[in-house]
Amino acid sequence: MDEIKWTNKDFDVFTTDGLEQRMEALTTNVRPKFQELGEKFTSFLSVNTGNEFFPHVAKHARRTINPPKDSWVAFSTYKRGYKSLPHFQIGLWSTHLFIWVAIIYEASEKDTMANRLLQNIEVFDKLPDDFVISGDHMKPDALSLVESKEDTLEQLLVRLRDVKKGEFLVGRQIPREEAVTLSSDEFLKLTEETFEKLLPIYNVIIGR
Repeated sequence: MDEIKWTNKDFDVFTTDGLEQRMEALTTNVRPKFQELGEKFTSFLSVNTGNEFFPHVAKHARRTINPPKDSWVAFSTYKRGYKSLPHFQIGLWSTHLFIWVAIIYEASEKDTMANRLLQNIEVFDKLPDDFVISGDHMKPDALSLVESKEDTLEQLLVRLRDVKKGEFLVGRQIPREEAVTLSSDEFLKLTEETFEKLLPIYNVIIGR
């Protein structure tokens, strides 16, 4: 596997003006790294879950005017897509890198998934203190999990269950200033460790 070293040039892709120019920068600079990560962590997730995973590098094919503000590679157990299933992601905004497990609004049976998490909410107590949560994959903001355990965590899970547009994401965000200092080995180790910590969450989501 080639080295995966993030640079400021990668993050600057998402401040490039114009749809065509940004897509060209994304295709040239970032997408090859996502493809490499897809190969690496598809195998990791398949081995560690016992289910076959498939990589899905974001194509942004439907965009005709607004350039993408972020991009990612997602991992799911469905070869033709990932949005309808709980999935793992590695991706970038201009400000940070993210490593998630996510349930987005297109997911079928997300009410059942939310109930499983609500009934086993103590599983979040085992996550590291630097983990964050979000209720909207379209926004870069996230909330500290530690600071959200009193009420916000449960509120987001209830919203995931009860609101059609409800979503839930949990994982790590690494500021670009830190991400660009990581060696390839450090980044891959951090990603692997993050996924390892998220596997119990994923297992609850799928009812294992």
